Amino acid sequence: MKNRVISLLVLVPALTLAMGSVQAQEKKAATPAAKTTAAKPAAKPVAKKAPAKKAPAKRASTAKKGAAVAAGAGAAAAAAAIPVQQTLTPAELAIAEQVYQGRINCELGASVNIAKDSVNPGYFFIEGKGFKYHMSPVATSTGTVRLEDQHAGAMWLQVANKSMLINRKLGQRLADECMSPEQNQVAEAIKKNPPAALFEGNGR
Repeated sequence: MKNRVISLLVLVPALTLAMGSVQAQEKKAATPAAKTTAAKPAAKPVAKKAPAKKAPAKRASTAKKGAAVAAGAGAAAAAAAIPVQQTLTPAELAIAEQVYQGRINCELGASVNIAKDSVNPGYFFIEGKGFKYHMSPVATSTGTVRLEDQHAGAMWLQVANKSMLINRKLGQRLADECMSPEQNQVAEAIKKNPPAALFEGNGR
């Protein structure tokens, strides 16, 4: 009986120590996990980027409208740059009615374009490669249709079967053997039936 009591007295302290060590180990195991969990900072919310603003489509259309207005203003300014010319006489206006207009082909592949001046009745714009003149009709004794740009020294001569452009200041023929469709018909008719005057004086 004494032996049992002694053994119990020996076992109780041992069991108490064993239980204490187990509890201490459990506390140590739980503490790092708690520290690790507390050490992690909370995730910051991701800020959303605002979408890039698109340039309004109206700007492009406004720029196009502005360019069109500027082009129209430039054309108006160019027309206004031509001074108002002297009013022509009825005889000069009658000569202007005989002037062939449009694109007229000349020799060596050249061409001349003749257009009415819508601002000044009886006046014409005559232009081609490297030249542009503002001309008015001049009366002649031979009936030849003649236009002149006195400032530039240029002259357009039109007869039944051809026309030519001369610059007297430069001393050059800028275009020769120019024929409108009507003049071309006359030239072909002359080739087929030469005037009798061409044979006068032969054989002398």
